Amino acid sequence: MARMNMVQALNSAMDVMLERDPRVVILGEDVGFFGGVFRATEGLQRKYGEQRVLDTPIAEGGIIATAIGMGANGLKPVAEIQFADYIYPGFDQVVSELARLRYRSAGEFPAPVTIRTPCGGGIRGGQTHSQSPEALFAHVCGIKVVMPSNPYDAKGLLISAIEGEDPVLFFEPKRIYNGPFDGDPHKPAVPWSAHPQGEVPEGHFTVPLGQAQVVRPGSAVSVLTYGTMVHVAEAAVKLAGVDAEIVDVRTMAPLDVDTLCRSVCKTGRCIVVHEATRFGGYGAELVATVQEQCFWNLEAPILRVAGWDTPYPHAFEWEYFPGPRRIAAALKQVLEAT
Repeated sequence: MARMNMVQALNSAMDVMLERDPRVVILGEDVGFFGGVFRATEGLQRKYGEQRVLDTPIAEGGIIATAIGMGANGLKPVAEIQFADYIYPGFDQVVSELARLRYRSAGEFPAPVTIRTPCGGGIRGGQTHSQSPEALFAHVCGIKVVMPSNPYDAKGLLISAIEGEDPVLFFEPKRIYNGPFDGDPHKPAVPWSAHPQGEVPEGHFTVPLGQAQVVRPGSAVSVLTYGTMVHVAEAAVKLAGVDAEIVDVRTMAPLDVDTLCRSVCKTGRCIVVHEATRFGGYGAELVATVQEQCFWNLEAPILRVAGWDTPYPHAFEWEYFPGPRRIAAALKQVLEAT
């Protein structure tokens, strides 16, 4: 075991798979010589060479299209899109080609493509470096969608994604890449610590895709969330002083309905938290699923706490985020409802 932050854990996962499987190839903008804008691929090109870790032009559609061709012809490509905001030029390649390749070819062509991309705000990146588009891809049949909240899960889930035979969109919340963000003057009045470092095995291990995890047991209310918001929810629960159960979704598609519903049926109350815009966000799917499966166990309406329904507000990003106070207010509201 070693102490790692999320960037180090992701780097370790790719290092393990490059060494373990000669079919694994890393490609993307600045992933080679530069080691990635967040240094997630640092040192990998020096270790494995330019044929295994490839720098590409600034062309997201080309990156994804190349990865699809690699996967269909026997390789295991791991493509990096430098920011999730940049993925839209390649959106058609993901939706119309990658997601459908295995089905439309009756299994003749596999699609073992992993697309890594940093998502979310918290680094003062503005509108084009801070988006959380996970709901767009969770809607597409044929793609697995993942967002880890800690280094252990980040490494184990990424190895599972690379080893699989299906396409995976692997979203990485950059706000907790390297450490708790504590230098912004606009952060919430009630501070929170993400505790982003953790004990991570140095070698090969996996965390199965499609399994949520209860990160904090409780009996009064269930908080369903993922990514950075897992840590913010933990701070909110402490602030509110309630016996809440926090469930980290981890894999948005396929969704672990059993774990979520087991929690909600136990507590009878539920709130959903995510950083992305509220309207049409992934939380709506969680609410619908819980309502359908747990209706007779619910003792109060399900509430959502999410980002504002606006373009990403550069100057007000810490107000835009669901913070401990907003989540604590929702916990109080759902617990007082009858």
